Amino acid sequence: MTHHRAALCLPVLAGVLLAACSSPATYGPPLARVQIVPTGAATAAAMSPAGQLEFRQAEGVVYVSGRITGLKPNATHGFHIHEVGDCASEGMASRGHFNPAGKRHGMHGAGDAHAGDLPALKADANGNAELRFELKGVTLDVSPLGIIGRAVIVHRDPDDLKTQPTGNSGPRPGCGVIEAVR
Repeated sequence: MTHHRAALCLPVLAGVLLAACSSPATYGPPLARVQIVPTGAATAAAMSPAGQLEFRQAEGVVYVSGRITGLKPNATHGFHIHEVGDCASEGMASRGHFNPAGKRHGMHGAGDAHAGDLPALKADANGNAELRFELKGVTLDVSPLGIIGRAVIVHRDPDDLKTQPTGNSGPRPGCGVIEAVR
């Protein structure tokens, strides 16, 4: 009788182990990624933004690094985290900038800027931008300050850093949704 119970438990145990092995690792600091892809606005903007960013949280700061290609060569582009993780309708479904504290739009790193105001993308002569910066006041989760499930938008034009509430950065030819890795 004991032999039969063990035989019945083995498939259940195997299922639990497989589920645990296929789940993202839960150890270490929070980690997230976003894959930027062109939207329907890319052709009209004469650019095709693509790339990947990685987000790591440590000691209350989110560290961001990555590379975006397909930008206008030698140009500056507005770059923001938007409220909703939806890239439909040429990126417009992502709605406005992520702004949980209700601050005015402004320059990344300035104390009075939106949480979603990111540093400008500055493309090199080949249309590529390497990124490495810090985000404060956000977390890698789905809390009110969390950026998991929100969209990252690459705009066609530079951010003027003053027009409220968006910075007048123009169409949204690049978009991706931030996803938790662990």
